[in-house]
Amino acid sequence: MTEDGKARILVVDDELSNIELLAEVFDEEYEVLVATDGARALELAASQQPDLILLDVVMPRLDGFEVCQRLKADRATADIPVIFITGMGDNQAEVRGLQMGAADYVTKPINPLVVQVRARNQLELKRARDTLTRLAVTDGLTGLANRRHFDEVLQREYQRVQRSGGQLSLLLIDVDYFKAYNDNYGHIQGDDCLRELAKQMGRIFSRAVDLPARYGGEEFVCVLPDTDLDGAITMAERLQQAIAELQLPHAHSPVASRVTVSIGIACGPSGQKASPLSLVAQADEQLYRAKLNGRNRYCWEGKS
Repeated sequence: MTEDGKARILVVDDELSNIELLAEVFDEEYEVLVATDGARALELAASQQPDLILLDVVMPRLDGFEVCQRLKADRATADIPVIFITGMGDNQAEVRGLQMGAADYVTKPINPLVVQVRARNQLELKRARDTLTRLAVTDGLTGLANRRHFDEVLQREYQRVQRSGGQLSLLLIDVDYFKAYNDNYGHIQGDDCLRELAKQMGRIFSRAVDLPARYGGEEFVCVLPDTDLDGAITMAERLQQAIAELQLPHAHSPVASRVTVSIGIACGPSGQKASPLSLVAQADEQLYRAKLNGRNRYCWEGKS
């Protein structure tokens, strides 16, 4: 989807006449990308993330079947619907394409009205699926990732760094004396407070690979792939500074007159028995230490 809300369609065909026809059909309503061979189609699919791919079956070198197979094997492009365009008129070929994950078929010679309707149907289905997917992984109050999505991403990133030998950091974040905040300001303002904090987390943890999430209640968590201890400490400092600059009043907090947070920092993997759960447990232990030592601070293993 483009910034102005237009769906993006990738047209893949080695015949320029077909590309010109399809571009004319879709250009007014959608953004149209074109590729004249399979290799270029794969590049554009990965880099531009089109909402729909119209894919010719018969092409030199990489044919449409091979391109579709590679698209569906790559997590980054697997959910992009593919409509095959073919003049083969072969039921077996059609079945083969559908089994590979193609969403639909359009036969040559291309009927502009038919291809337009089929494309629109697939785009509407994709929008519905994207909405359901987004709702399934998003916390309804804060707009951050929810606990389920956090668990999935942590598991995946942990396995990745185990294979690559990299580092993964985790921040577990708790709003200091939030019960007192709710008791004195009310739950509606408490929800507003959590939303404001979530906005800061989304701004601070801004890399595409970072995942800030609501862990539960007034607790948040952030997965920081490819980040060592020094990097995690820097991010914890930035977050505390950003929250301090909000100056959200908290007259009933024993540690400050404004809203503050305590943060536990953990890095991994470390040790043969290490696991995603052990990394969370380590961050939770450090969060407990931060609270025990006066709150409004961050702690990590080894810090006095």
